[in-house]
Amino acid sequence: MKVGVFSAILSNVPLKKALQTIADLGCQTVELGTGAYPGDAHCKPSELLASKPKRDKFLETVRASGLEISSLSCHGNPLHPDKRIASAHHKVFVDTVRLASEIRVPVVTTFSGCPGDHAGARYPNWVTCPWPPDFLQILEWQWNKVAIPYWKKQAEFAKSAGVKVAFEAHPGFLVYNPETMLRMRKACGPTIGANFDPSHFFWQGIDPVQAVRALEGAIHHVHAKDTGLYPRNADVNGYLDTKHYADEKNRSWIFRTVGYGHGPEFWCDFVSTLRMCGYDGAISMEHEDSLMTPAEGLRKGVDFLKSVVIREPKGKVTWA
Repeated sequence: MKVGVFSAILSNVPLKKALQTIADLGCQTVELGTGAYPGDAHCKPSELLASKPKRDKFLETVRASGLEISSLSCHGNPLHPDKRIASAHHKVFVDTVRLASEIRVPVVTTFSGCPGDHAGARYPNWVTCPWPPDFLQILEWQWNKVAIPYWKKQAEFAKSAGVKVAFEAHPGFLVYNPETMLRMRKACGPTIGANFDPSHFFWQGIDPVQAVRALEGAIHHVHAKDTGLYPRNADVNGYLDTKHYADEKNRSWIFRTVGYGHGPEFWCDFVSTLRMCGYDGAISMEHEDSLMTPAEGLRKGVDFLKSVVIREPKGKVTWA
């Protein structure tokens, strides 16, 4: 396994400096945003696709850092009912897959997206319960009329480009847990898989270790992000929480840097289970801890990850 960083947290500095910062932390991989929600500060697919000299310079900058690109991230919502947003995010996805194919990056990470509740809707509608029966009708339309036809086509496109598509299961989108991940994969084929991020499972009451087992063979990429749970607030109001992320004291949960929500016992079990289930790729740290600066959060999170991630090939003898 290789320790990496999702560079979106360093979007305020140029690519070369961001890569050097990540390399100096002792990482081996980097995940680069290409647009939509993560932005494209470090990688602009349309520009790189249009110019081989720019592409060559970009790749040389990455190589000089000693890092390899674990994935290109275009996390967005191409199913958005606002056609302008959907079109923009679709274009970013297509360009990202084409660029990944061109520069031999194996995985594109994104969201499954969420449509509205009918063809004329203005905003996404994430259904969370089966009653009144209108909600099940909405789900039927979202999955069978919008999401599956769209992602079937995109999976074929990505497969032809030699690129895997990794959905980050995230509340607010159709794919938010292992069951919905596997439903999309079954409908669209094995090109679709998971960008496994345990932080989004903790507050849903999902055990990430058991989720890894459920998704065995379907995990294309992994994020390392932690979640702090606060039962004092959750015991009163539950874990569905729409308060602003900056209202840390009153929320039922917040994102934390790795090791500050759950300790070594969880993370050791998590990476060990990933290996048992056949995953031996990058563990890409995503920093969204509002209680720490990017510098402190990255440093502490990466140091923690390096202490628990299994880095040597299975069965290799290093002491002889």
